[in-house]
Amino acid sequence: MKLVVHKTGVLWNDKSGANLKEWLGVPDTVFYDPKQIGLLPMGFCYPGKRKGVDLPPRKECAPLWHEEALSQMKKVRLIILIGNYAQAYYLRSTKEKTLTATVKNYSNYLPKYFVLPHPSPRNNIWMAKNKWFKKKVLPALKKEIIKALR
Repeated sequence: MKLVVHKTGVLWNDKSGANLKEWLGVPDTVFYDPKQIGLLPMGFCYPGKRKGVDLPPRKECAPLWHEEALSQMKKVRLIILIGNYAQAYYLRSTKEKTLTATVKNYSNYLPKYFVLPHPSPRNNIWMAKNKWFKKKVLPALKKEIIKALR
C-alpha cells in the first residue's frame, strides 16, 4: 500500500490505481462499488520505504485476513492477482519462475485467477520491453472483466 493510499484511506488512489482502472476498462464508480468489485490488499498498512522503494507487504497480513475477507465476498467470479507478492501467495508452486513468464501464461490460471504485473509507473520499462502485454493480455483481461461483472 503506497503512502498516498495510506494517507487517504482509499485503495488504488494514485497513479498505479489510474493505470489499473484503465487496464480493467472500468470507471471509478464500478471500481469502488463493493457490490461489483472487492478490493483486498496483500497488506493492510503501509510498510514504509527503504532506499526510495516501498517495502513488501507485511507477511502476517494475508494469512491472517485474506481467507476471512474472501469468505465475506459473495459471488467471487474472478480474482486478479496484481504483482509478484499476490501471485506468490495464491499461486504458490504453480507460479512461473518470473513475473514475466507468469503474466505471459495468464490463461493457465483462468478461470479463477487473472495475473498482472503491478500497474506502477515504475514498471514502464517492463511495459516497454513486453509489448505483448498491451496487445494480448489487456484485451483478454477486459473480456474477463466484462464476463465477471455480468
